[in-house]
Amino acid sequence: MTGRLPLRRWWAITLSDLADVLLGLAVTALGLGVGIALVDGVSASNPGSVLLVALLVGLGDLVLRPSLRVLARVGGAMGALAAGLGAQVLVAWFALWAVPGVHVRNAWAAVGVLVVTAVAMAIGRWVWGAGDSDYVVGDVLRRARSRARRSGEGGAVEGWRERPPGLLVVQLDGVAAPVLAQAVDAGLVPTMASWVTAGSHRPDHWWARIPATTPASQAGILHGAADQVCSFRWWDRAAGRLVVTNHPDDAAMVERRLTDGAGLLAGGGAAVATMFSGDAERQFLVMSQARRGIGPGAPYLRFFASPFVLARAVTLTIGEVVKELYQGRRQRLRDVRPRVPRRGWYVLLRGITNVLLRDLATALTAEQLVRGVPVVYLSLVDYDEIAHHAGPTRPESLRSLEGLDRVLGTLDRVREVAPRDYRVVVLSDHGQTLGPTFEQVTGETLPAVVHRLMAEPGLDAVQASGDEEWGPLNAFLATVQAHGEDRSVVLGPQGKDRSGDLHADSSRPAGVRTGSPPPDVAVTGSGNLGMVWFPRAESRLTLEQIDARWPGLVGGLAASPGIAVVLVDTVAHGLAAVGPAGIAWLERGMRGVPSDHPDRASGEAATETDATVVEGIDPLAPFGPHAAADLRRLGRLGNVGDLVLVSELTPEGWVHAFEGQVGSHGGIGGAQNAAVLLHPTELALDPDLVDPEFGILVGADAVHRQLVRWAGQLGLRDGVTARTQQPGRRP
Repeated sequence: MTGRLPLRRWWAITLSDLADVLLGLAVTALGLGVGIALVDGVSASNPGSVLLVALLVGLGDLVLRPSLRVLARVGGAMGALAAGLGAQVLVAWFALWAVPGVHVRNAWAAVGVLVVTAVAMAIGRWVWGAGDSDYVVGDVLRRARSRARRSGEGGAVEGWRERPPGLLVVQLDGVAAPVLAQAVDAGLVPTMASWVTAGSHRPDHWWARIPATTPASQAGILHGAADQVCSFRWWDRAAGRLVVTNHPDDAAMVERRLTDGAGLLAGGGAAVATMFSGDAERQFLVMSQARRGIGPGAPYLRFFASPFVLARAVTLTIGEVVKELYQGRRQRLRDVRPRVPRRGWYVLLRGITNVLLRDLATALTAEQLVRGVPVVYLSLVDYDEIAHHAGPTRPESLRSLEGLDRVLGTLDRVREVAPRDYRVVVLSDHGQTLGPTFEQVTGETLPAVVHRLMAEPGLDAVQASGDEEWGPLNAFLATVQAHGEDRSVVLGPQGKDRSGDLHADSSRPAGVRTGSPPPDVAVTGSGNLGMVWFPRAESRLTLEQIDARWPGLVGGLAASPGIAVVLVDTVAHGLAAVGPAGIAWLERGMRGVPSDHPDRASGEAATETDATVVEGIDPLAPFGPHAAADLRRLGRLGNVGDLVLVSELTPEGWVHAFEGQVGSHGGIGGAQNAAVLLHPTELALDPDLVDPEFGILVGADAVHRQLVRWAGQLGLRDGVTARTQQPGRRP
């Protein structure tokens, strides 16, 4: 084939692009017409003037873009934000001022036109049925199509040039495999459904082991080190404080412990909106790396500076807030049960997370695909945030999957014109399970029950507040600080005492001050997984030691309504899962295996039947065949609680979160452990990684190994080698 494209192909593509430009110009002109008509201080004498304003706005954006890139490189994300907003106002003001027949009073009137235009365009596109995400990444798509046309990439000319492969992994936070199947049946996820119907993708699932939380799963998926995370929040004896993984400083400390330099994204990959970096070269909105800044702000610039995109995102954010208020009120009027209050800061956080930050993450991911980054990982939290407060299968939760599927559809279109032939893997980090909270069932919080059973007045106690929904916003705020700035800005229930002269390894939660002795007891809840520590002890206490000081504590917790299992270590027989009417000795059958042996920690030295000995009624029976092995592994992780609690699993399939969530995850029971794995048919699961008993991948580390192998098959792991093994981390 020669190096010239056929003339017919050039004209076909050019006309298509011209149609896109004309449609965009018409939509912008209509929006501007509405804005000019409604905003006081702006007027136009004829429609032609409005059309000319729309044209100037588009041209001004192109003319200013090179200088804005320079400002973005110097100022990073915050510089891109300031420059982009300033450019939008400047361009709009100039266009309104310069066009004959249009009169504008001042810059504030121009701002008003921008906002009203964005609202009008958002409503118009919603009525027309256009994809929201397409509008956000429109500039990226146009540049990619132009580049593909010039080079013959992206299918512009069949057989023009073979594109090298790439891998895009999209995480749908908190979506259980049964929930996704339900959404497919309901027609809510047409993009993913079409992949399966066409045979390009195969729907599978994997088992998210306890703790079924985002930090544990991402530590496993991105770094192959899930064993470094025992819960969403825990008392860290080495740091001498409570660690909360969705705080940027704490996430950074955890990543330093788990990374070996050869994560899933090593070798030039990109991480977008994740908790850990996966050793990516390019990192955007990554919790653990937020303090280091993000380098050049050019990828942010296209989101902040594109005409009306940011204003539209802010507008739809407000719309999402209104929608949440309506949906929460509807639940109350219908007396939907179980339910939790849906008020306070969550209402605003839902809008910011599910619109503004999602649009930004989509734009950043599209930019990485157009750049040809070999492996890209994107995390989308929309569903998880809503399901925590509304319930996993409630209408608003399922409808949120429509927005996530639209993102996949947009990225699929970007993929078609990207310089690499990206294979798309869609997975989740865990699922969620419905149920009333522990406090709703018992009338007491878990810390109150522990304090009562300890029967020791004057105890100094620390408890963790439920602030999971603040994580994405905290990551963004930390990211946009000046590069190198080291201030602990953490919003949410546990953020108020983290300001001041603190750093990653010495900041402490509410009630704990630097230099003060550790508390007598610390209690946390991560979904229906609770943990209790006695921080003044130098190491984890055994059942014998706990009973000697607080005789009624373990038995009282095991007999408490809403609690099914208390996991505790013993001197006599190792780990014991204590229930209200029986005990499952998890290591009693592992005779001759030292307590610190890796096989004992992972549960691989013996089968579950051989290792577990039950006396009385088995407390793990309702939780299924994975429970014993999962708890055996959890009980030997570093920093795990002296006592580990799992709520009951009711006949309805409900669990009880130890925090204020009607949809929860963290422990075991229900769909919370059945995570999604939708993968290209050509990338099959390796038999040696599939659990022979259950026929699926078990644990996030197994998912990591599979993704790494797929990346290797695609030639994306060349030159990636691990550094020296991290202390305390098993190969």
